[in-house]
Amino acid sequence: MNTAELLVQCLENEGVQYIFGLPGEENLHVLEALKHSSIKFITTRHEQGAAFMADVYGRLTGKAGVCLSTLGPGATNLMTGVADANLDGAPLVAITGQVGTDRMHIESHQYLDLVAMFAPVTKWNKQIVRPSITPEVVRKAFKRSQSEKPGAVHIDLPENIAAMPVEGKPLRKDNSEKTYASFASIRAAAAAICQAVNPLILVGNGAIRAQASDAVTQFATLLNIPVANTFMGKGVIPYTHQLALWSVGLQQRDYITCGFDNTDLVIAIGYDLIEFSPKKWNRNGEIPIVHIGVTPAEIDSSYIPNAEVVGDISDSLYEILKLADRQGKPDPFAISLRSEIRADYEQYAHDDGFPIKPQKLIYDLRQVMGPDDIVISDVGAHKMWMARHYHCHSPNTCIISNGFAAMGIAIPGALAAKLVHPKRKVVAVTGDGGFMMNSQELETALRVGTPFVTIIFNDGGYGLIEWKQENHFGKGNSSFVHFSNPDFVKLAESMGLKGYRVESALDLIPTLKEALAQDVPAVIDCPVDYRENHRFSQKAGELSCAV
Repeated sequence: MNTAELLVQCLENEGVQYIFGLPGEENLHVLEALKHSSIKFITTRHEQGAAFMADVYGRLTGKAGVCLSTLGPGATNLMTGVADANLDGAPLVAITGQVGTDRMHIESHQYLDLVAMFAPVTKWNKQIVRPSITPEVVRKAFKRSQSEKPGAVHIDLPENIAAMPVEGKPLRKDNSEKTYASFASIRAAAAAICQAVNPLILVGNGAIRAQASDAVTQFATLLNIPVANTFMGKGVIPYTHQLALWSVGLQQRDYITCGFDNTDLVIAIGYDLIEFSPKKWNRNGEIPIVHIGVTPAEIDSSYIPNAEVVGDISDSLYEILKLADRQGKPDPFAISLRSEIRADYEQYAHDDGFPIKPQKLIYDLRQVMGPDDIVISDVGAHKMWMARHYHCHSPNTCIISNGFAAMGIAIPGALAAKLVHPKRKVVAVTGDGGFMMNSQELETALRVGTPFVTIIFNDGGYGLIEWKQENHFGKGNSSFVHFSNPDFVKLAESMGLKGYRVESALDLIPTLKEALAQDVPAVIDCPVDYRENHRFSQKAGELSCAV
């Protein structure tokens, strides 16, 4: 047995199902070992796509997704997806090939110090410098990656070490025990909640990672406290719940902003500050905060908790419920706020304008998708509209990257989602800019048999940047954001996929239904009216919160 074969045995021991990546000269021995493994190697068309697949796989399963590249340019291509997983809290293990240790001390073809390079975008990384340490490195990598807060780790394997003979076996996986919050912190949180007149729950992705959806919903219901979720906390409480105030996180005022203006206590549950800076909703640090999470609160001048409950989230919520005897009704202002939010959402149900308004496009998408179906949003102007208008019944049914927020994630992410949940409908929602960054992975999807639909919000430019420019410099004042596109229908058909073009607002639902019924990936080109971006900014600027 050589080191590469022992490495693969250790990966099997960790329960790895898939490795996403590209072959290269310096990972030949790993690829040879995978030929005889239960692990399925999925050859992608770009290392960034491979890392995004591992990223979304990790976020959906809680188990580290694994990606593989060769050295040099293969490893640098991998980094964007690795960084995305790390800042989004998705468990990922990246493995890179490397030159032999016998030529690291000299100027050498394609050699980069990958351990140093990956250090800023990972929780932990290490080079395997001798065959015998392989089981320890792999076990530590998975334990570090999957422990709260999850993230990316990196293993670097020099080609001469990979080929060396070795004796060894995988290490036994340890069963990590849950940690529980102190009674003192539980009492402090319960007291703060009982004293509050207009408390508001802010729930984030940490509650999804902790599988605390039921506990959060019961907690909010029994204590009559409205709930807002971050972009990455969608579905923790069903959007149909009478206390759900939907998503917060836009970089400008919105209806939900009024909820924070009126609250006298924010109960932050599984909230990651990277999702939405507390300086956006608590600029002066004056709103009292109860922090409930698996890990202690991050340091931020606008986020200094009055009570900090650190431990298993579900257990913490149930323990607080035993002590919190709050009998108050939900804040009438928050309930009226929910009515305004819902009315704003519903007003686009019958809009027949063309190009289609983003609100209408997303409204129709929600009508077609079932409660457990999955959408993966790319990054761009459409992401803001998806965050505001696509609402979820359950966790992990709308995947939005809002830590690193890297363009190009939607198509590779949809492939991974279809692998994890083959019986669910999966839709990748992307702009034309993001689509062209990783559209090559549609060939991968066709080859591995993962049919999903890609909807392109087509505006011929980088719409989010244009939106920002106009907000900053005035309407009509934008630069360097426009481009031309290929014929997306012909592009799809040339790859053996189904291609569709929406030509009226009435086309969208029947087109989407037909595309979802295909047994191959499908692409829908949908012209979008992004004049709504400026209209929304103007409306947000005029928003006042009358209590």
